[in-house]
Amino acid sequence: MKILTFTTLFPNQVKPNHAIFVETRLRHLVASGQVEARVVAPVPWFPFTGKRFGQYGDFARVPASEERFGLPVLHPRYPVIPKIGMNFSPALLANAARATVGRMLDEGFNFDLIDAHYFYPDGVAAVKLGQHFNKPVVITARGSDISLIPDFAKPRKMIQWAAANAAAVITVCDALKTELVQLGADPATITPLRNGVDLQRFRQGERAGLRRELGLDGFTLLSVGHLVALKGHDLAIGALPLLPGVTLLIAGSGVELPRLQALARELKVEERVRFLGAVPQPELPRYYGAADALVLASSREGWANVLLESMACGTPVVASRVWGTPEVVAAPAAGVLMVERSRQGVADAVNALRADYPAHDDTRRYAEQFSWDSTTAGQLRLFNAIVGRQRCR
Repeated sequence: MKILTFTTLFPNQVKPNHAIFVETRLRHLVASGQVEARVVAPVPWFPFTGKRFGQYGDFARVPASEERFGLPVLHPRYPVIPKIGMNFSPALLANAARATVGRMLDEGFNFDLIDAHYFYPDGVAAVKLGQHFNKPVVITARGSDISLIPDFAKPRKMIQWAAANAAAVITVCDALKTELVQLGADPATITPLRNGVDLQRFRQGERAGLRRELGLDGFTLLSVGHLVALKGHDLAIGALPLLPGVTLLIAGSGVELPRLQALARELKVEERVRFLGAVPQPELPRYYGAADALVLASSREGWANVLLESMACGTPVVASRVWGTPEVVAAPAAGVLMVERSRQGVADAVNALRADYPAHDDTRRYAEQFSWDSTTAGQLRLFNAIVGRQRCR
């Protein structure tokens, strides 16, 4: 079977950690030996590559094509219109990618289906492309594409249209399926397939040695994710005055850094907060393995990969009770869910975890049930059924 993965959420040379979960799922699918894949991962057009232009300069530096783990990846450019562009994004994205997809077909890669990730604008654009090239489309819903974007009227209608015209929909948790059904999608077309965790990359290390290497002393929390408001890093910092002697490591980069640094100074906990910057994924197991708990205080999460990554390294989690997170943190060995999403809620959950702290081996064993194998098998069943129906027409 040949598939075309279509999404703006894909790593590249400039941003190797960007949406790495999409690449990871695809790599495991291809490793089955039953799928050949190519990727079209459009990036916004911008004329200047200078670092002073921030993320737009980053977009400009992304190569037109590259290869990642043996996967050919193309990066066509699409226009982004500030402020008013949200309603036009799917059409702009589809129009910009059409020539690239057409050349791929002309060159002999006659793919069987389009594997799209993130409903808006990516999934809507993918359905437009599917109709143009007469190819079935499977859309994976991942979080804010269903929990947030449908709050806007026109995107909501386009999401509903895409769900109705896709061959199938995958959700990364049951909660997103429930929300899609409430939006009017046919439940019979929706298959929940949760993300897995790479149990070879994320595994237990020698904890005492890792702590010495990183200069850690005392109970240590780790918060991982882009420095944006929805990730709730401010709540983890805000909990520190309520947690004497506890240290917080924050791995990530983003626009919230100055505000978070200022908050740490304001609360007089700057000596107990260490900003690590963006940590490459291969380096993350060192930090997971050295910390005593991961804190994820997000306001929205479809299926947060960092939770399973931490658990696979033997480190339990403290997490907000949102969307798919209760499906991940579902046993004492996994960690503790916050009663409320607040500074006090973080502190109370950390104290509850410390009062009944699980064995690291038990946390690792809990994570082992979330390998990628079942997700890959589910994709193969779904894709084969769709392709089989298409060939019978």
